[in-house]
Amino acid sequence: MQDVVTEPASAGCPDHDRAEFGRRLRELRRARGWTLAQLAERSGVAISTISKAERGVMALTYDRMLQLARGIGVDMAEFFASEGEAFAPGGFAVARRGMFRRQETGNYVYEMLFSEIRNKAMTPMLGTLRADQPLAFEDFVRHPGQEFLFVISGRVTVHAEGHAPVTLEAGESLYFDSARGHLYAAADSEDARILVVCTEG
Repeated sequence: MQDVVTEPASAGCPDHDRAEFGRRLRELRRARGWTLAQLAERSGVAISTISKAERGVMALTYDRMLQLARGIGVDMAEFFASEGEAFAPGGFAVARRGMFRRQETGNYVYEMLFSEIRNKAMTPMLGTLRADQPLAFEDFVRHPGQEFLFVISGRVTVHAEGHAPVTLEAGESLYFDSARGHLYAAADSEDARILVVCTEG
């Protein structure tokens, strides 16, 4: 892999980002000749969820994106960029300020970094936790791998399955097994900015 410098690109609006993600998901599914039901069976994600994601009606949490990527047999980065290169020994990539692929859910705004690079050992993301939104999850988020959370600004409360909630201040961090159910929330009346790095187990 050659050295890569990713230039800045403006973040799209949430509706456009969801529509683009849905288009890529549908394209990957149809390229395999699968129905929604077949992808649901392979991934463990409900048909209704896949359908809504493909139509741009809803954005998916990280764990659902990972399930779908594994079900399809692709790198999760392919949901965000149709072209890319595999990361290879000696690789060197730079992302300039503002270069990311956005995925916005009810509570989180994900900024997926290095989405053009396939086969990364880690998935780095910047994020914003909205203070004005109540937690809107049916269940904890859980997925294979390990996770690192660093609070850039604001305060963050981490809800973890089987553990008392932990509030982190700016400059503090957390490292944990992502298979443990977890949720992040802004702890105050102001949005919080975070850096999250996940491995896929």
